[in-house]
Amino acid sequence: MGYALQQLINGVALGMIYGLIAVGYTMVYGIIGMINFAHGDIFMVGAFVSLIVLVLVGMGGVMEGPAAVLLVLLVSMMVTALYGWSVERIAYRPLRGSFRLAPLISAIGMSIVLQNYVQVSQGARPKPIEPVIRGNFQVWSSDGFAASISVMQILIIVLTLVVLAVFTWLVTRTPLGRAMRATEQDRKMASLLGVDTDRTISITFVIGAALASVAGTMWLLRYGVIDFFSGFLVGVKAFTAAVLGGIGSLPGAVLGGLLIGLIETFWSAYFSIQYKDVATFAILVLVLIFMPTGLLGRAEVEKV
Repeated sequence: MGYALQQLINGVALGMIYGLIAVGYTMVYGIIGMINFAHGDIFMVGAFVSLIVLVLVGMGGVMEGPAAVLLVLLVSMMVTALYGWSVERIAYRPLRGSFRLAPLISAIGMSIVLQNYVQVSQGARPKPIEPVIRGNFQVWSSDGFAASISVMQILIIVLTLVVLAVFTWLVTRTPLGRAMRATEQDRKMASLLGVDTDRTISITFVIGAALASVAGTMWLLRYGVIDFFSGFLVGVKAFTAAVLGGIGSLPGAVLGGLLIGLIETFWSAYFSIQYKDVATFAILVLVLIFMPTGLLGRAEVEKV
């Protein structure tokens, strides 16, 4: 019981990170109907920005603990949001009226550019860091096994829930959210009614990149290592989470992230860890066979 509870805690914390990244995928798809395959590398860039800020803060002795984490988050979100804006302007906006495969190919190219840019500027070797936030709380003890939840895991879960709550409020209760939903439903009609669709799409990319940077910071602080290729596999899993939950659905992205995190964690705990990714994608295939729109997705109505 204690061992299973420990894996549940680990899976929820990992799933929250995947869910944050998956929200970025589902936002972009909902607005312009395209998959931003550079989004995983935006996550990686956010983690590297956090690493650089952590090193600078530590060298300068400016602050430590939660204050340092807050500073790292703010700087990382601002810098990574600029990268997200740049991806939209360079890889998507010039090709918005082109055939549908053109932005996809451009996004893949942007992903390769970001990977190689970080590899050249930061080096190819993994970058480890010392734990910034320590401590844990025991939640269960039986048969010689004690299940615990770390302060870092609590921070990941709480921060993710707060960020998603703020974003949900932004989408459902603000003029920007109404512009996003109008652009999602009919971009041409929204433009005719006075919505600045170009600005709305750019802001969507910026918000998605900021969420990815939060996930990158949490990943770095939780696992203590990052490299230039980390964004690829994590990005693919977050994209899988978005598809599993229902691409275009924000609650679905979070649900998909949680499921992917739990599947990966429990499979690694009870079966061969080498096949955890196979298990994840096999379950995705099974879900899509019986539920093609995902768990919370809705069937698309084609405009004629």
